[in-house]
Amino acid sequence: QAQLVESGGGLVRTGGSLRLSCATSGRTVSTQTMGWFRQAPGKEREFVSAISRGGVTAYADSVKGRFTISRDNAKNILELQMNSLTPEDTAVYYCAESTRYISIVRMTTDYDYWGQGTQVTVSS
Repeated sequence: QAQLVESGGGLVRTGGSLRLSCATSGRTVSTQTMGWFRQAPGKEREFVSAISRGGVTAYADSVKGRFTISRDNAKNILELQMNSLTPEDTAVYYCAESTRYISIVRMTTDYDYWGQGTQVTVSS
């Protein structure tokens, strides 16, 4: 069974940057569709970004141009570079793996394994 462990969250000021990492065990990041989601207090978990098996990437409109998803196949790590952060980006960020899809998917129900989440807080 896959295990996903996020890291890299923290407190940053508006306009700052953070780089999230998701270490996987039990599976290889290059063979599955991987995604990042986030959940702010009182809100539903929402799609942030995904990368398909073939390397195609997708982003939510709210983060397009500011966030970049990537994976290091050698290290079996999924990453999310977040730039120009705003208080609206404050949330718990989760990485996820889909065992059923190799193309881009955006629904939480399309993903089968989840990490425990890492808190990102952006102060104004």
